[in-house]
Amino acid sequence: MNSLQEIERAVSQLSPEELAAFRAWFAEFDAAVWDKQFEADVAAGRLNTLAQKALQDLREGRCTDL
Repeated sequence: MNSLQEIERAVSQLSPEELAAFRAWFAEFDAAVWDKQFEADVAAGRLNTLAQKALQDLREGRCTDL
């Protein structure tokens, strides 16, 4: 059995209270992983083209207030 199957089995056996706690923990964990990847992408310049395009759109009046 692989570890993913073991995790799935363990999660499926959690009580409702434990599942709620796991869900909250996982949401925080997942957000932290996403933040770390986003920061790495910014540091590597992977978002520069998108930022330049957004700034160009702003300068040329293609942005609106919500």
